[in-house]
Amino acid sequence: MWRLRRAAVACEVCQSLVKHSSGTKGSLPLQKLHLVSRSIYHSHHPILKLQRPHFRTSFQQFSSLTNLPLRKLKLSPIKYGYQPHRNFWPARLAARLLKLRYLILGSAVGGGYTAKKTFDQWKDMIPDLSDYKWIVPDIVWEIDEYIDLEQIRKALPDSEDLAKLAPDFDKIVESLSLLKDFFTTGHKLVSEVIEASDLLLLLGSPGETAFRATDPGSESDKPYRKVSDKEKIDQLQEELLHTQLKYQRILERLEKENKELRKLVLQKDDKGIHHRKLKKSLIDMYSEVLDVLSDYDASYNTQDHLPRVVVVGDQSAGKTSVLEMIAQARIFPRGSGEMMTRSPVKVTLSEGPHHVALFKDSSREFDLTKEEDLAALRHEIELRMRKNVKEGCTVSPETISLNVKGPGLQRMVLVDLPGVINTVTSGMAPDTKETIFSISKAYMQNPNAIILCIQDGSVDAERSIVTDLVSQMDPHGRRTIFVLTKVDLAEKNVASPSRIQQIIEGKLFPMKALGYFAVVTGKGNSSESIEAIRDYEEEFFQNSKLLKTSMLKAHQVTTRNLSLAVSDCFWKMVRESVEQQADSFKATRFNLETEWKNNYPRLRELDRNELFEKAKNEILDEVISLSQVTPKHWEEILQQSLWERVSTHVIENIYLPAAQTMNSGTFNTTVDIKLKQWTDKQLPNKAVEVAWETLQEEFSRFMTEPKGKEHDDIFDKLKEAVKEETIKRHKWNDFAEDSLRVIQHNALEDRSISDKQQWDAAIYFMEEALQARLKDTENAIENMVGPDWKKRWLYWKNRTQEQCVHNETKNELEKMLKCNEEHPAYLASDEITTVRKNLESRGVEVDPSLIKDTWHQVYRRHFLKTALNHCNLCRRGFYYYQRHFVDSELECNDVVLFWRIQRMLSITANTLRQQLTNTEVRRLEKNVKEVLEDFAEDSEKKVKLLTGKRVQLAEDLKKVREIQEKLDAFIEALHQEK
Repeated sequence: MWRLRRAAVACEVCQSLVKHSSGTKGSLPLQKLHLVSRSIYHSHHPILKLQRPHFRTSFQQFSSLTNLPLRKLKLSPIKYGYQPHRNFWPARLAARLLKLRYLILGSAVGGGYTAKKTFDQWKDMIPDLSDYKWIVPDIVWEIDEYIDLEQIRKALPDSEDLAKLAPDFDKIVESLSLLKDFFTTGHKLVSEVIEASDLLLLLGSPGETAFRATDPGSESDKPYRKVSDKEKIDQLQEELLHTQLKYQRILERLEKENKELRKLVLQKDDKGIHHRKLKKSLIDMYSEVLDVLSDYDASYNTQDHLPRVVVVGDQSAGKTSVLEMIAQARIFPRGSGEMMTRSPVKVTLSEGPHHVALFKDSSREFDLTKEEDLAALRHEIELRMRKNVKEGCTVSPETISLNVKGPGLQRMVLVDLPGVINTVTSGMAPDTKETIFSISKAYMQNPNAIILCIQDGSVDAERSIVTDLVSQMDPHGRRTIFVLTKVDLAEKNVASPSRIQQIIEGKLFPMKALGYFAVVTGKGNSSESIEAIRDYEEEFFQNSKLLKTSMLKAHQVTTRNLSLAVSDCFWKMVRESVEQQADSFKATRFNLETEWKNNYPRLRELDRNELFEKAKNEILDEVISLSQVTPKHWEEILQQSLWERVSTHVIENIYLPAAQTMNSGTFNTTVDIKLKQWTDKQLPNKAVEVAWETLQEEFSRFMTEPKGKEHDDIFDKLKEAVKEETIKRHKWNDFAEDSLRVIQHNALEDRSISDKQQWDAAIYFMEEALQARLKDTENAIENMVGPDWKKRWLYWKNRTQEQCVHNETKNELEKMLKCNEEHPAYLASDEITTVRKNLESRGVEVDPSLIKDTWHQVYRRHFLKTALNHCNLCRRGFYYYQRHFVDSELECNDVVLFWRIQRMLSITANTLRQQLTNTEVRRLEKNVKEVLEDFAEDSEKKVKLLTGKRVQLAEDLKKVREIQEKLDAFIEALHQEK
């Protein structure tokens, strides 16, 4: 039916042309002939040339880093002309039929070639889905194991059967001959030719034609209206924009379906339905390599040149918002105008069945679909940032490592840096600006780092600081991607829209970039969801003049396209540089191993952590050895140490004042009173101090004594630090003094010596104490009077003038004691005057105070010698003691006093030993373990205490090995993915 209608229209067109044309009488106007006829017989004459509109369209592979040029329409004017009529219509008819055959054949061939070319171009525009090949279940790739394809091939018909289905060409020839007879009438033939010509024009025009034929029979009175070139270009540009947006929506729908499909597949894998062995993702492996490299000290000319996406920008330029759009979650702390990013945050994006986030050093997962977990994650990031910032600083170079997984996320590693500032405000450290610049430069100077430069589009480009910094680090723009944020505000506020284009193309400042993008990150409301921001962004760009006026291309807008472009650039850079980095670490490892073999051939390569564990075991073994000390050894040490601490008080404040009384009753009374006072106030505390010091000394002895050939001096600083910290933390039990006071009271009140052995032991103890005091007194007198005549002659020593005066005074006082051996302890005033006058008579001027000081030492020596002689007399006095010295002039009360002191020391030492072995040693061991645990968590402490070339060499060797192993595993996985 449509062919008949088309033929009728063509006939009417021809009739109309005949009616309205002018020419020579008897000749047929050229308009009456069809286009094909005119083109055959009158090619030399000006004719009506109807040309197809030529579209110069360059289809390129879809990439966010290339420009898609607009289609341009080139139209040729229509010319009309006339040709004289000839009457050889049978020849013209045959020529027309032959020409029609060639036109049909040529159109078919050309149309096929054009269709194939168009198909190939659109095929190239489709994104590469090879990365998603793994989504297809394994059973598809193993289908030949379950289906017999050979049997199916045999079941198909052979070529002979197929040939039977082909058309009969003889019958087609007969049909053509009948068709030839059908074209016998001229007018009907012209109508069919016109119809075929119009059909060819329709087939050759892509899409809608720029102009349409009108019906001259019905609208012959209306003039033909030409369409201007500008209107045609605007129409085609609008069609192109709609086509691109339609393609974008289709792509988004496919990505959404792909995201849901991958989520289902990953969930099934988690449940073990396919029993597929899931390997660690490629991006997670790469992130682990970067984490290890962040702790590596490049002291062997091997630097970290592995790619990262470094996000830099001015403060409040929208860096955090762009990252959140890429991560599809609001994961960063936010503040209006306040610096929130205080330390670098490394975000590793990867795919997963659930949208979660977790820190490198933590096992807690934050569900990013729940607002409670999002708030907790933001709070945790803020706490970690403040913890990294040292006192007196505003920012820190310490990196926070965060992994974000979710369906549809682009795999890459981004580092969010603190925003660059121009002025240091109140509350900031004075060096904040320089610190931010140094941190940014440290990351951007990596030759393989991708710089994501964020520029606020709502402010003047001249106010930007970061562009100059980026231009210094990457002057040629080979690894810089420029992102203009807040384009909605810029389009609304900027008077000249072309200024946005100049910013995008980097014409307003000297910065080159690999690609330029424009994004919208919301309406400025921090409570907006990511989905709402994405919808608002797409709606804005659909209606934006920036796209309609071709200032921006469709692939240069939205964070979705930005994410795709950055991911492509990131993986391209990774593939180009990772193997070279692995080779450099192999060379470094060889150098380190050679150095270790030459310097430490008989030692294992223990790093700082392994050395700390070894030292920890040795320290714990030494603490345990405290429990193996015998009770006898503890008691001997405690008793001796306690007597050394209290002996001075016993001799000077108890024994000597009591012994100077001439009455035994007064002696005992004085001793009891002074012992009671001493026990109530000082003795228990002194005993606990002695016990604690003894425990410290034994602990130190076990910690520091050499172990022979097994001793490793590299642990000495660590052991000393553990000992000091443990002693600082350890405190003796508070109830020990109260219980000890009661025991000491009871011991000192007992005066009953049971046998002769205890009596002799008390005398021996008293003699040792008195002899030690006598020796100290004689040394004091010798220092006072100077060397005697033997030392002066043998060692050529002389006395000073003061010593000579002391010597003369001493001789005068000794004469007085010889005259009265029962002299009391103090000199009377008349005796002092007598001594002074006697010395003055010999020409020695003395002061009364000098006489008293000299008398104290002289009388003390005299008294101690007398007491020692009394001890010898009391050796056989145990018999009289049992009879309470009845009918005997011998009184040995001083021996009883020393026995009481000795028994108190023994009982106190036994009590302290029990407290040590039962309680304090265990508490000390517990404190040592706590100190070691604290040191194990303090990396700085371990670095400070375990130092030296050996430790540093082993540490570097371990890190380089770990880096190389992880790099090799990553490269292998990268090749497998290809």
